[in-house]
Amino acid sequence: MKRILNNETIKHLGKLVKVCGWVNVIRSHGKIIFADLRDISGALQLVFIPNNKSLYQLAEEIRPEWVLEIEGIIKERPKGMQNPKIETGEIELEVKNLKILNQSKTLPFEVGVDTKNINDEMRLKYRYLDLRTERMKKNLIYRYKIIKYIRDFLEKKDFVEINTPLLTKSTPEGARDFVVPSRSHPGKFYALPQSPQQYKQLLMVAGFEKYFQIAPCFRDEAARADRSPGEFYQLDLEMSFITQEDILNLIEELFTTLVQKLFPDKKITKTPWPRITYDESMEKYGNDKPDLRKDKNDKKELAFCWVLDFPLFAKQTKEDFFHGAGKKLGPSHHMFTAPKEEDIHLLDKEPLKVKSYQHDLALNGVEIGGGSMRISDSKIQEKIFDLIGFTKKQKKQFSHLLTAFEYGVPPHGGIAPGIDRLVRILLEEDNIREVVAFPMSGDAKDLMMGTPTEISKEQLEELHIKIMKFS
Repeated sequence: MKRILNNETIKHLGKLVKVCGWVNVIRSHGKIIFADLRDISGALQLVFIPNNKSLYQLAEEIRPEWVLEIEGIIKERPKGMQNPKIETGEIELEVKNLKILNQSKTLPFEVGVDTKNINDEMRLKYRYLDLRTERMKKNLIYRYKIIKYIRDFLEKKDFVEINTPLLTKSTPEGARDFVVPSRSHPGKFYALPQSPQQYKQLLMVAGFEKYFQIAPCFRDEAARADRSPGEFYQLDLEMSFITQEDILNLIEELFTTLVQKLFPDKKITKTPWPRITYDESMEKYGNDKPDLRKDKNDKKELAFCWVLDFPLFAKQTKEDFFHGAGKKLGPSHHMFTAPKEEDIHLLDKEPLKVKSYQHDLALNGVEIGGGSMRISDSKIQEKIFDLIGFTKKQKKQFSHLLTAFEYGVPPHGGIAPGIDRLVRILLEEDNIREVVAFPMSGDAKDLMMGTPTEISKEQLEELHIKIMKFS
């Protein structure tokens, strides 16, 4: 007999079915034993009656979180015993055969209740148990639905999903790289991508015109409530032969329809989304990611807004010089952002007055995406490198991009909304860890896997690496 999911049993009234899952709760009413069996689709009430002695004795042994295979008859629950809170609340399964597939130790915490109040370290150490809870299961399923909606939407707009390399080149882009030593090339290293920025621009040179991917990005930076340490995901998107207006309209349509489809109980504060300049935002709200909700405590309210006309450059202090660049200028967004055409003449004389084609997307006071029109003129790109103080050696790290620009580059631009940040807000969670399957702790450790770890002496020798201790 083929196993069916618990929520499918409502279609099999009076029939013999097979179900599998974990024991959620066990309770006795007189001589009858009841148990709730949980699978990915929900819970189903099992009923064990004492007329089958061997089966009944076996049922007395089962404990919470044991894994069972059950065969039995689907029956209507007696009147007054229905449970309207669950999909299978009007039926139950009278067990005819029970097979214990696996037992479970006593869990370190309950999974039949919300684990928000459980110690974070405990939840991360036993993340596979935390994910058994209803809230965490719902969060990951909704994350999948959001990503699927994005993919379906962009496919209809003629975008092509292309995966870019995870082993790439270390270049000075603003954050610390995670580096990977090369065994085949002693003394040389790959880097995990901070974003697919250069690859997606090269795809525009290649003529794909509309590209996207749900891209993993790696940055060696501290954790925050809205940022995971180490790894995060973004909707990476790039288009050719477009203007900034095309990018803004596309993303506004994507997220507005996504909310209408998947979160009909939520209200977008204002459509079309407000557009404000960086200067206006800083003057009026004191930041560049304003919270425009009418009620700041209402998590059902979604206040999207665009922040535009950013400065191309920002002043740098001695402590945060841009990867050792020799001048006190750093890119406000990144070094590939195009300056406003009307401000190009200011690059040599008054660079801090130059505005850019950067566009940031804010939602309820959180920056959930940033992008820009890109530089497509190699001379302007080299000038930007000079203004932020790149040496010849640093410029050479981008030679692949500058060379590609010699072979016909279209005007192009894009954006990269953060998947984790967007999902967190839509699911009304306070921390990004609640919408990530296997997140790291705040100090960048995977408490479940026990990483990072040391590696063997043999592995180090094979990689031509020697560990030095500093006092």
